[in-house]
Amino acid sequence: MAKTKPGKKDLDTYTIKGTNKVVRPGDCVLMRPSDSDKPPYVARVEKLEADHRNNVKVRVRWYYRPEESIGGRRQFHGVKELFLSDHYDMQSAHTIEGKCIVHSFKNYTKLDNVGTEDYFCRFEYKAATGGFTPDRVAVYCKCEMPYNPDDLMVQCEGCKDWFHPSCMGMTIEEAKKLDQFLCSDCSSDDDAKRPSNPFPVSPSSDVKVEPKRRKR
Repeated sequence: MAKTKPGKKDLDTYTIKGTNKVVRPGDCVLMRPSDSDKPPYVARVEKLEADHRNNVKVRVRWYYRPEESIGGRRQFHGVKELFLSDHYDMQSAHTIEGKCIVHSFKNYTKLDNVGTEDYFCRFEYKAATGGFTPDRVAVYCKCEMPYNPDDLMVQCEGCKDWFHPSCMGMTIEEAKKLDQFLCSDCSSDDDAKRPSNPFPVSPSSDVKVEPKRRKR
């Protein structure tokens, strides 16, 4: 943690103006953008401090949205996906509009309902170079794309890989009605080898979140 400058004091909490919501270091917050047409910025609070006039400043570590990154938004990026950047700033605490939750990717996929304040992060992002950590993630389907939690996928009972219905020539409605699914590579296998349990539909299973599959 950075040292507090003379004449300033560290704060344990800050109450968002006009609300009863309390912010502490480590919390994630929504911050007012300079352009009112843009969505609020998302940041993690690293430090709170006040000067002798009780003006409160907040040191934040910014989250970037995919469209704010050098590579831009990709097909596999979720609507609520964020990247934890190495970009830090000092801001007036008055620019904090509210609190939010940035979940791990695994925990996000387990949510029964995604609220407006729910986001997720699976990558750290270097703002200067556009680099990501990790630089490789599991890929699925014939299209070999990382998992987008907003998209329904079906699991093949043979190879256990996950597939987009559209890549299999199906509509989402058709995929939801299936009792069993075998991909084209597994469909020629002996019927006796096929499991009889109905296939799971994403995003309820952990299999696709922590797969033991190829990397990209």
